[in-house]
Amino acid sequence: MTEKTAFYQSLIAQAQALCEGEPNRIAKLANLSALLNLTLTDINWVGFYLCEPNSLVLGPFQGKPACVRIPLGQGVCGTAAATGQVQRVANVHEFSSHIACDGASNAEIVLPLSDGHTVWGVLDIDSPQFGRFDEEDEAGLTQWVAAVQPLL
Repeated sequence: MTEKTAFYQSLIAQAQALCEGEPNRIAKLANLSALLNLTLTDINWVGFYLCEPNSLVLGPFQGKPACVRIPLGQGVCGTAAATGQVQRVANVHEFSSHIACDGASNAEIVLPLSDGHTVWGVLDIDSPQFGRFDEEDEAGLTQWVAAVQPLL
């Protein structure tokens, strides 16, 4: 087991403990964004966007003020929501429809959240470090999302 794998397994356990017994989705998302902000290194923004018809609306987050609405299919977040696929971008300035909420962000990973059929939101994590998120981060965060989704 790699150091990153162990880190993400620990993060899953912490997230599950934070969600245990709490019925309110927004409260859980708020705590989960705080957990990720405290534990992930080299990030400058982490949070959730929630689906509304034709757009994503800002949900609980940690970081500088952010874009409030993102059209589905636009930017890294809108693309993840529209396709249901993880978007891992080493250099956001090369992503054709990137929406710059914070000019300091250079890399981004966005993971869709779904009920098994429909995407209802995304987890968005930004970094000022180019190439911050690698395959191990994607795998670990994908497992993290899979573990917490049923609790949300």
